[in-house]
Amino acid sequence: MELVQAKVLDSTHLELAKPIAAAQGGSVYVVVGESANTDAEKEQWVKSSAQSLGSAYGDAEPEYPSSMIRETNPDYKA
Repeated sequence: MELVQAKVLDSTHLELAKPIAAAQGGSVYVVVGESANTDAEKEQWVKSSAQSLGSAYGDAEPEYPSSMIRETNPDYKA
């Protein structure tokens, strides 16, 4: 599988940033990275995600002391 950027020329045509190994008339699969989701739909996804995360980490989640850390992450910034 190869990831190739493409410019949208119109709703049915793309211009690839570089050539691909595909025969003329052949088929390729395209995954659209950006969605035309409405703000309401996006808000619903965010709310649902937050609820799922909240059920994974509840009020009874224990606090872990820093003494339990075996190896620190130098990139972590609190």
